Amino acid sequence: MPRRNPSPSAREQELLELAYGHVCRYGLADVSLRPLAAAIGSSTRVLTFLFGSKDGLVRALLARARADERALLDRLRAEDPGPAGPEGVAERLWTWLSAEEHRALLRLWAESYARSLVEPDGPWAGFARAAVTDWLDLLALAQSQAERDTPAGAARRTAVLALLRGALLDLLATGDRERTTAAVVRGLRGAPAEPPDGPG
Repeated sequence: MPRRNPSPSAREQELLELAYGHVCRYGLADVSLRPLAAAIGSSTRVLTFLFGSKDGLVRALLARARADERALLDRLRAEDPGPAGPEGVAERLWTWLSAEEHRALLRLWAESYARSLVEPDGPWAGFARAAVTDWLDLLALAQSQAERDTPAGAARRTAVLALLRGALLDLLATGDRERTTAAVVRGLRGAPAEPPDGPG
């Protein structure tokens, strides 16, 4: 069922923000309109009128989550990456990703990413691919034009993104920021030939 109001009203935006805060805390997996409406002080009738259906609301929530992600990437894109290339950008990105205050948003991102893979025709359709493209585009800007358009350049930024994504999933699973940060730094800066204290 299509949305009946193509131009978001102040009330629609308010309810979207309230629903977004709710799913950041509790996730999207078992979301249903009736308990969600009760939690944010609305009704299923109002949510259906504004968003068309549960799937319509989920799409709006995912767009809201992606807006937060894009805002972060735009801030990093506006900065001068300097000579460090994709690895330097990735270190700054990891500082944001690993901060405790962003954990709820990133759990929602990880859930949506996974649902996009297993339900490619649902409201999550395209979320994972768009996330990969957004991050790779940011890392590409930190490369020289000569490197950016080569297979080696694509492989370099793909490896950086894979490191970040793997460490992020580990962090969300364990909460171990110190270990995952050490792994990210080691991976981005290159591991030494042997441990600092030498062989045991």
